[in-house]
Amino acid sequence: MRKIRFTDTTLRDAHQSLWATRMHIEDMLPILKNIDEIGYHSLEVWGGATFDVSLRYLNEDPWERLRIIKSHVKKTPLQMLMRGQSVVGYQHYPDDVVREFVHLAVKNGIDIIRIFDALNDTRNMLAPIEAAKEAGAHVQGAVVYTISPVHTLDHFLEKATELVKLGCDSICIKDMAGLLTPYKAYELITRIKENLDIMVQLHSHYIGGLAVGAYIKAVDAGVDVIDTASLPLAFGASQPPVETVVKCLEDSPQVTTDMDLSKLFEIADFIEELRKNRSFERGVTRIAYMRVFEHQIPGGMISNFVSQLEQQKAAHRIKEVLEEIPRVRKELGYPPLVTPTSQIVGTQAVLNVLSGERYKMVPGEVKAYVGGYYGCPPGSIDPVIQKKIIGDEEPLRRRPADLLEPRLEKAKKECAGLARSPEDVISYVLFPQIAKKFFEDRQSGKLPPKEPETNERILGKTTDKVPSRSAMFKEDKKMNLREIKELIKLLDETEINELNLESEGVKISIKKSGLTTVAAHVPATVPVVITAPVSGGAQLPAVKEATILEVSELDANYEYIKSPMVGTFYASAAPEAEAFVQTGQRIEAGQTVCIIEAMKLMNEIESDFDGKIMEILVENGQPVEFGQPLFVVAK
Repeated sequence: MRKIRFTDTTLRDAHQSLWATRMHIEDMLPILKNIDEIGYHSLEVWGGATFDVSLRYLNEDPWERLRIIKSHVKKTPLQMLMRGQSVVGYQHYPDDVVREFVHLAVKNGIDIIRIFDALNDTRNMLAPIEAAKEAGAHVQGAVVYTISPVHTLDHFLEKATELVKLGCDSICIKDMAGLLTPYKAYELITRIKENLDIMVQLHSHYIGGLAVGAYIKAVDAGVDVIDTASLPLAFGASQPPVETVVKCLEDSPQVTTDMDLSKLFEIADFIEELRKNRSFERGVTRIAYMRVFEHQIPGGMISNFVSQLEQQKAAHRIKEVLEEIPRVRKELGYPPLVTPTSQIVGTQAVLNVLSGERYKMVPGEVKAYVGGYYGCPPGSIDPVIQKKIIGDEEPLRRRPADLLEPRLEKAKKECAGLARSPEDVISYVLFPQIAKKFFEDRQSGKLPPKEPETNERILGKTTDKVPSRSAMFKEDKKMNLREIKELIKLLDETEINELNLESEGVKISIKKSGLTTVAAHVPATVPVVITAPVSGGAQLPAVKEATILEVSELDANYEYIKSPMVGTFYASAAPEAEAFVQTGQRIEAGQTVCIIEAMKLMNEIESDFDGKIMEILVENGQPVEFGQPLFVVAK
């Protein structure tokens, strides 16, 4: 009788899918020994979003986290998910960085590395596969499953064959959106097992409820290993529950699982208590998730967009975004919706909807994708859209990483004094802004407290305890524009060159040039008494109400460059790099002025017009809101 083995995703993909990867290391420690005793094929504990979330939100060193887990798990191999040449990030990194990361991952405790490329471009998997083989890890090549006119069974078999030729020890079918139907699973696994003499694993998400049936039929077809999660972290956007799948296979005349249900439920009881204590939701298959059959958008991706749109005061437009994503995906050559292409397609769809004009704003990552810098798209990109995005530029045909200069030695110099180990250097290379802040906080002896808003925001809850980052830019705080214009007119009629006003948190600066800027932390209505000497000792009239003042409304000679999304403002591409623009600098239309990190992408923001930078209104690393003014530009 053939034995079916299981990979447990509870400590990585499951809480990434349901809890936005917010499980702390202290949440895991009490149950690690129990999980280790079950007899799993492997435990997926690292990779994916766990790396940057640990640094960004949990104030934990991801490398130390891995070492701690390894010290408690003595019997079961530890597994990670690697995004090919993107490692655990959202862009391609040079080969020296990829190889160093892989060797350090194995050194710190990883036994199995599952490697995939979002486009199934195996050229982007070559360096990590070679590095993993050199480091002594079990290398699992993943074929990303999706549905489109170009994603046929022949396509998937071809990609699996290429991975075997590259030296992979096993193959995984990665069904990140839960689109694999039971009978298609049977057909696909059968084709691979008939043509390739290799271990085959199946990874699927519950989302629309197909995964359990797909697993059963895959077992009938000869699959060797399947991915499941503990019951409280299963269902919904996560994996199927191990308890259910084990029970489904219990009476099979052909296979056995050798899994103890009573021990599985002991683990489930612990995680359920953790879930309740942390006020996390259970995995739920919602109608919106089941519509994945139509739009192919994974449930976790939908949750992310809901959160993003809520922050941008546009949650009511989620239906438009879900309708726009398939259009963008088709125009971009049917990329599978998995990191980072899910963010590339999704962000473009959000911008298309919010800007009111399709492809009016195109993030740098989208331009890079269309230009071939992420690899070869599965299908043809719409030529009209391609021209709109990259003009007459010819897309790259060679392996994208061939164009990347080695980065490791330069990074060591940049983070000298902050990095304590080779692992720190890699963290810096992958996420320079985030890692640098983490190192500085660590060096100061006090890491910042964990975000009080994290769980509430991720779970779609509202709380009065969490102040909105948009407090400075409330739409209902409107200054009487007529009165301000009268002040400017009065200023022009006197010998006064500049007028500075401040009262109860409201600051206003009016200069003869007409440039007016306002910074405020005020209630909706604040009395502001304005006094200044003018001809004859007269006093200026009082402004009755105060709020944010639009520069462009006051003086047609000035324009704002505004943030097109909620995110974090960065003045440069890296902590040690020179700022894109400086005050007083002349800029041209199409010139990059800053980066807004949002929706997992570092989005380059370009000016729509020529002009001169008169003022930079935000600080480096500052959170910004949708529509928030970033730069004042003189036309």
